Amino acid sequence: MPFARIVADAILAASADAVIASDSDGIIRIWNPGATRIFGFTEEEALGQSLDIITPERLRARHWDGYRKTMATGQSRYGEGALLSVPGIRKDGQSISLEFTIVPLRDEEGSMTGIVAVMRDVTARFAEVKALRAQLAARAA
Repeated sequence: MPFARIVADAILAASADAVIASDSDGIIRIWNPGATRIFGFTEEEALGQSLDIITPERLRARHWDGYRKTMATGQSRYGEGALLSVPGIRKDGQSISLEFTIVPLRDEEGSMTGIVAVMRDVTARFAEVKALRAQLAARAA
């Protein structure tokens, strides 16, 4: 096995972050143990499913509009390497706050074939910041 493949497999297995790859139709093709920890779905439950399983229902139309546009144009309004903040949903229905980056996947001709997202659950940190802002606003009032 090539060294690069060994490294990639080790990163996928050991990462605390969720690493999720979806094809051009938004079907999950890679789901690492970090994704299981964050979202609650096992790899077997997630593979072959739509990204809808982790996207809050109220945001799905907007998500799919952007996803389809990215697949068609090869461009994302978020840009490669940008850190994005979005809500997500766990298997148990709990809402979570996520930060993530996306990496476009392209074939030899440069056409889009999917996207990899590396996601981190920042729910606790987001709640702390929200509480601190509320305290500051209360003091200022």
